[in-house]
Amino acid sequence: MTQREILTWDLFGTASRELAQTIADDGYEPDLIMSIARGGLIPAGAISYALGIKNVHVMNVEFYTGVDERLAMPVVLPPVPQPVDLSGATVLVIDDVADTGGTLDLVRTFCEGHVKQTRCAVIYEKPRSIVKCEYVWKRTDLWIDFPWSSQPEIVPDRP
Repeated sequence: MTQREILTWDLFGTASRELAQTIADDGYEPDLIMSIARGGLIPAGAISYALGIKNVHVMNVEFYTGVDERLAMPVVLPPVPQPVDLSGATVLVIDDVADTGGTLDLVRTFCEGHVKQTRCAVIYEKPRSIVKCEYVWKRTDLWIDFPWSSQPEIVPDRP
């Protein structure tokens, strides 16, 4: 079996608090958090609580179709946030991993021209990522088993 990075629920608690502390220590005070669904939902929730940020938006981006399998390009799924909601804001984009960086790049590009500043935070960043995040808990080149996606679906026949 291929070696993997294993993130447990307990370790996720540590990772999200440490990542939030790094953001706070840097003095970055975002007006809102842009969570990338689905993998970024849980980290964004944890970090938003830790930083006391209640304004959390979601962009649903499909890229992965299986273990180390992805679409040719990431695709934004509806509903798409309205740029007017982001006008002049400082934004913290949060995802679970910057693997290729394609998803983060798509969301960051979507925000450009509508926000004052965008920074990215991830639990893991891989060396091949085209986006170098400002805030990273750990760097790895291994496949990552996240506690929220490592178990099989309960209803596996959904479209």
